[in-house]
Amino acid sequence: MPHEFARAIEIATTALAVAGMGYFLAALVAARIFLRVRRKAIVRIADAPPHAVGISILKSLKGLDPGMIDAFRSHCRQEYQGPFELLFGVQSLADPAAAAVEQLIGEFPSIPISLVECPRQLGTNGKVSTLVQLAEHARHDVLLINDSDITVSPRYLERVLAAFGFDREQAGGSRVGLVTALYRGRAHGGFLSGLPARLESMGIATDFMASVLLARIVERGLHYGLGSTLAVRREALDAIGGLMPLVDQLADDYELGARVAAAGFRVELCAEVVETAVPAYSWRGFVDHQLRWLRAVRDARPGGYAGLVVTHGFAWAVLNVLASGLSPVSLWLLALSFFLRLAMAMTAGAEVLADRQVLPWLWLLPARDLIAMGLWAAGFAGNTVVWRGERFRLRGGRLDRIPSE
Repeated sequence: MPHEFARAIEIATTALAVAGMGYFLAALVAARIFLRVRRKAIVRIADAPPHAVGISILKSLKGLDPGMIDAFRSHCRQEYQGPFELLFGVQSLADPAAAAVEQLIGEFPSIPISLVECPRQLGTNGKVSTLVQLAEHARHDVLLINDSDITVSPRYLERVLAAFGFDREQAGGSRVGLVTALYRGRAHGGFLSGLPARLESMGIATDFMASVLLARIVERGLHYGLGSTLAVRREALDAIGGLMPLVDQLADDYELGARVAAAGFRVELCAEVVETAVPAYSWRGFVDHQLRWLRAVRDARPGGYAGLVVTHGFAWAVLNVLASGLSPVSLWLLALSFFLRLAMAMTAGAEVLADRQVLPWLWLLPARDLIAMGLWAAGFAGNTVVWRGERFRLRGGRLDRIPSE
């Protein structure tokens, strides 16, 4: 019986390692397709007349994040020809982020920048509560929501607006209701103190963004949003009842895109890649953040979360080597799996995202993949998440606060 059990494990890990290699290859192809499409889009944007659609940028703030003021400045240095405004919301004007906004207003007096106090707590998701109140002050027909630590290029607004295709819209077809963007992480901290942050940024660049590109092909388009950029036209937002239905949702970015798609609008990926700051987590903070994201995915797409089993192909190949007792076939599978994993990582991270941290820290990839598989398994073991130091129970996408003892 023990021999049969060991043999079953060897067969299972072999199958999963092979399936993982298929996933790596498919994601690599998806990344190459996106690179070709993006090159064409950038040329088309450069040749098109300037856009004049107004944009209201909404940012919900709470405390100071690493590099936040520089991220704000990048939004003010846009080459966009149309009108745009920046609306910053805080629950209290005593929040340290308010002083950063006041500094920004002084540095860019020609840009319409507003600091809005949003004291009402409309649900368990404080960020969305603030955004609901901010939206009441927005003047333009396109609302752009992104996180406080997002840094963008001077062509950001131009490329986001181009993805709506206002100049190419025709009656009768589904119109773009929401535009989102890929992102890379910029890890903070020293060599040891920054290891958790580097593991997370490596995961973003070499795994998560690749899976987004593959899903875009397999599912014939995107059907969700990414918090790095959520640009939504008012008519699409009105069609889903505004932001208010999201005030108790953990994965509000995912839900906003999913509801816009369900309302009959398209979700598009723009040509821009933005950058998010990854703080120097403690190991506990890193685990809490990863589990919050993983359990949000499991709650929103349980079938898709189970299907993530094939994305851990390299880890399965390592386990297959152990299960087979270092057999030649298992070593060959491990080498091939590592080669395909490396190719996918370099294409998605270094080429698609232009993440300069990928190559210097590529040696972390095997450890990152093994840790990621363990966290994926842990994602099945419970429905509690930790967010900004508070514990919540996640049920049907909704957050229920767990009272502290």
